[in-house]
Amino acid sequence: MEQSAISPGRAAPASALPMSAKSRRAALVAAIFLMATSAIGPGFITQTATFTSQLGAAFAFAILASILIDFIVQLNIWRIVTLTKMRASDIANAAIPGTGYLLAVLVIVGGLFFNIGNIGGSGLGLNAMLGLDPKWGGAISALIAIGIFSSKRAGVAIDRLIVVAGVLMILLTLYVAIVSAPPVGDALFQTFLPSTINFATITTIVGGTVGGYITYSGAHRLLDKGTVGIENLGAVNRAALTGIAVTGLMRYVLFLAILGVVASGVVIDVSGKGANPAAQAFQAAAGDVGYRIFGAVLWFAAITSVIGAAYTSVSFITVFKKDISERARNIATVIFIAVSLFFYVVITTPPAQMLVFVGGLNGLILPIGLSIFIYAAWARSDLMAGYRYPRWLLVLGVLACALTWYMGYKSIGPIFALLSPTA
Repeated sequence: MEQSAISPGRAAPASALPMSAKSRRAALVAAIFLMATSAIGPGFITQTATFTSQLGAAFAFAILASILIDFIVQLNIWRIVTLTKMRASDIANAAIPGTGYLLAVLVIVGGLFFNIGNIGGSGLGLNAMLGLDPKWGGAISALIAIGIFSSKRAGVAIDRLIVVAGVLMILLTLYVAIVSAPPVGDALFQTFLPSTINFATITTIVGGTVGGYITYSGAHRLLDKGTVGIENLGAVNRAALTGIAVTGLMRYVLFLAILGVVASGVVIDVSGKGANPAAQAFQAAAGDVGYRIFGAVLWFAAITSVIGAAYTSVSFITVFKKDISERARNIATVIFIAVSLFFYVVITTPPAQMLVFVGGLNGLILPIGLSIFIYAAWARSDLMAGYRYPRWLLVLGVLACALTWYMGYKSIGPIFALLSPTA
């Protein structure tokens, strides 16, 4: 990804980085799309297809719960990073000494697992598009990601391509949602009054869209761009809300598209070897052309997610070495992708199952980081130059934190059971 001139792991003094309105907009758009690309990746697509086929219209409640949690989490994380002008791990260490190292390890490990899933998603995309074996497709995609990241102009190219991929994904999914003719009335009813509630499902979908490294991806991009300080707080809040609104809308449209297929009686394979649930749903609704186009969009979502996961995860390494050079950081990112590829090749868990598992794993990491940040906002206003943190946002943060802890406790068993080949 594009690197800034700010030293990794250090505060980004706004006074040292005067920003025009145009450059600030560019920074906000970059942060929105980095977060959205991370959230709207192969894991999110596969999780939605898997759970919709299992729960039917009742999955709408999980989507609503995840959107509400996402709003609260991102508003708090982006605000605190913006006001403190520090990376998440540095904030944690300043608030509770030592916790920054714990958070960094958890995010890096979670990001590694997520990247294994992202590479698996790229394999599924090439399988749907070209018929390649998912293992070979994943290997080719990882090598392409390493090549893209090594380019000096990678940041500019990726930012532009991410926008194109997002538009294509929304248009294709909207088309499938229309032709699949889902039971919209039942979906709306069960959004608020579900026939069943599955905590493992909610934890997984939350983890797939705002858990682990995704929580900090947009915030760290803002920091690297110098969009920090109270003078940028209003714009940062709008960017956070916009990013979650876009991912939330996409999530619901995708759910409706797959629900229409499931409601028509089509049985989707979610656990077989080489299963590709979302691709099956798109093919059932839009035929072979839709299947191939879906494969192309899934692959692009996966390749950008591979880069986003590596970029954000490696940004946490700076807590262990403050003066790490840009070149060393680039090398670490390439190694991170290569290690992800190695584990993807040797792990026997089906790619679709792995994508669901990594969302759940990141959902288990979420309450730990959120707890540290809520404490910092509540008790360490000195880190934010004495800024009086909104009490309503703190209360919502505490409630979201308690809920994520409870969901994590209830779902840890089912989530890790997904690693079993017979799960």
